[in-house]
This record gives sequence, structure tokens and C-alpha cells, in this order.
Amino acid sequence: MSKQREYFPGTDEGILRKVIITAAISGAVHTPTMSDYLPLTPEQIIDDAVRSHEAGAAMIHIHARKPENGEPTPDLKIFREILSGIKKRCNAVIIVTTGGAGTIEERIAVVPEFKPEMATLNCGSLSGTAIDIWERLKGKFKYEWEDQRLQRMDRIFTNTFQMMHDYSKADRENNTKPELEIWDIGQIGAVKFMLDHGWVDRPIQIQFVMGSMTGMPATASTLLLALEEAKRQLGEFTWAVCVAGRDQFPIAAISLAIGGNVRVGLEDNLYCGYGRMTTSSAEQVERVVRMARELSIAPATSDDARQILGLKGLDKVNF
Repeated sequence: MSKQREYFPGTDEGILRKVIITAAISGAVHTPTMSDYLPLTPEQIIDDAVRSHEAGAAMIHIHARKPENGEPTPDLKIFREILSGIKKRCNAVIIVTTGGAGTIEERIAVVPEFKPEMATLNCGSLSGTAIDIWERLKGKFKYEWEDQRLQRMDRIFTNTFQMMHDYSKADRENNTKPELEIWDIGQIGAVKFMLDHGWVDRPIQIQFVMGSMTGMPATASTLLLALEEAKRQLGEFTWAVCVAGRDQFPIAAISLAIGGNVRVGLEDNLYCGYGRMTTSSAEQVERVVRMARELSIAPATSDDARQILGLKGLDKVNF
């Protein structure tokens, strides 16, 4: 089993706090044609997850893909291969997506099947399209599914209140902590509704998801507004931020400075520097670790994250 590096060996003196870094390895949005470095097979996803953990990521966010062509899939056999493969090699907290490929029923099936320590719970629906990317890459796609998916303009990322009810119920029944994904400021109201109706339990973990086409723009002012509004409506909570696209690292720096946690990874951003494609999610984790160290912030270990977030432990999962 791999071990995370010791970043401030011997003493905690001078450390302002610890930051939980999450690595989102492959996601369901980026396609093989967009980057040769995007992990597609279970082995590639496992390797990048373990490397990201060793680099300083306490938590790993997982989607599954078909190994033959990289198409996102809800296949539980592929999920199990990935989850058990990561667990065999490191003790990272694994957050399993419930927002990836498949039907409404297939998306939540990972929770009762694997009983993970954490799973995402998306707090509202969004519309979107990748037609601009399709126009740039037209005629260059490696696989037909990429062409078909990216040219669509009728896609809705569906997350109804019925789904929130059913997904939160599955989380509670399996002692899985939901990571509450807020894509737009209005979705803070959905979290309050779930708290008021007893669907989710305190303490809660929120993730502000920024940079999607019809969600919150990835700006400092928007993050501060969302954070203050969430505090006003919800009271106390732990939180993180993830950003789709080129603003990933500037917003990560702001989150570090104002007390938040950070998610990076190839799911969200294919680059790591000025016009240079990242070769792995682990490389992005290393960059955040360097940023944190300059601020006297230490990367939390996976066991730190379990204590901070009140997780049940890796020995209680079903993979």
C-alpha cells in the first residue's frame, strides 16, 4: 500500500491549517480526442489515482469508462475493478460519482453496491452543450461516440428533488456521506430544503462547482458571494471548490487563502500551466501542494480527511 509524502516532517509548528485536496481522475465530459493523457482504462485510472494520492490528494473522485474506447459508463463491474484496485494500493478516501453516465437508477446504483465513504449528491439540474468543442474537432474524433455526444444541444444534467430525496436516502442507508455539489447559487436553497426536511445530516460537506456553461462563473467575486450566501442560509459546513477549465488554479489559490478545500484533476482541466497539457491528475495535485506550502498550509492525509469530515473508514466499504 502506498504512502503519502511527509510535507512538514517532524512538527506542526507554523502550519496554519490542513487542506483536503481531491483529485478527480477522468470524469465524463472530456473525451479521448481532447487529450492523449486522459485515463480511460481501469488500470490507467487506478495508476493516476494512486499517483495523485502519493502526491498529496487525500480524496479521489471516480467515474468509470469503457476500456475499449473511453466512453463513460455506469457498468458496476468496471467501477468495482477501479475501486478495489485503488483500495489495494493506497488508503485514499474514494468519492464515487452519482452524476456520471447512465439512467437515474444506474447513477445511484454505486451507493448500495459499494457503500463508499463518500458519494456526490448534485443539488440541481443544468443544461449545456459542447458544440463549440465539436466545431473545433469535427472530423478529427478517434471514436464515433465522441462525435455524437459533443454535437448535441439538447442535453440536460438532470437532478430533480425526487432524485435528491432518493439519492440522500441511499446515502443514509449505506452510511455514505454525501458531497453536496452546488453548481449555481440558487442550489443553496436545495441544500437548505434537504436539511430542513431531514434528508441530509449535519455536518455537511459542500462543493462549489464553478465554470460550467450554465452554472456559476469561475470568478473570485462569485465564489465569495456563494460562500457568504451559503453561510447565511446553512450555517456551519466544510467546503471545497472545483473549477472546469483554465481558471482551476487561480480559484484554487483563492480557496486556499480563505479557508476552503480544493479539487483538481483531468476531469475538470486538461492543462497545467500556460498552454501546456497536464500529463496526469497527479501533476495538478503537486502544483496545488506547492501553492499550499507557500501559504504554510499542509495537505491533509486521507486519515486527516476522515477525521475532519466524519467518515466511516475504509474498512466499512464494500469493495
